[in-house]
Amino acid sequence: MDSQERSLRQEIIKVCRKLESQGLIAASDGNVSCRTGGDCMLITPSGVSKGDLEPEEIAKTSMQGNLLEGPMRPSNEIRMHVHVYRMRPDVSAVVHAHPPVATAFTLAGFPFNSKALPEVWFMLGKVPVAPYATPSTDEVPQSIEPYVMDSRAILLKRHGALTFGGSLVEACMRMEKLEHCAKVLFYASMLEEGKVPVPLTDKEIAKLGSSD
Repeated sequence: MDSQERSLRQEIIKVCRKLESQGLIAASDGNVSCRTGGDCMLITPSGVSKGDLEPEEIAKTSMQGNLLEGPMRPSNEIRMHVHVYRMRPDVSAVVHAHPPVATAFTLAGFPFNSKALPEVWFMLGKVPVAPYATPSTDEVPQSIEPYVMDSRAILLKRHGALTFGGSLVEACMRMEKLEHCAKVLFYASMLEEGKVPVPLTDKEIAKLGSSD
């Protein structure tokens, strides 16, 4: 194991513990992955509490999802990660978590309006909701496929959220921002008796610069 891989394993551990400490995952929920050298990726194993994960427990797989190294099998959602990497060569890290408020939006059919807050639009852009798909099956990558090319964050109906980026830090920050925005939108709807917050206008959005 080279120094780059050791560093990436430590970053995954840091992200997992951050996700757990902020309540974005519970028990064995969620999975985190990143590209590493030699056309391989690192991904969290299945059935393990991410807050208790150790670096040597992280699975190393091919970019097709075949296990190369590790004492445990990779996450059951590895198909989703593989699909994102296949479609987006610019993506280096993927985070799947179950942020409670953002996930509740998908159950209630409440619109996730990222245009309501300028910093959210700038970081995330449009956040689509992928239709329900049976977890750990090929239905999941199929459900997100229409949105991967033009998104940084995708809500998965009844199944949390997916964020990705150029680094583990960026992918994790996008998950944090997603849940923070969901909380603000929820509080606003309570204060306004269920009204949807008014989004920024197209002119105001244009002044922020591109969200791409």
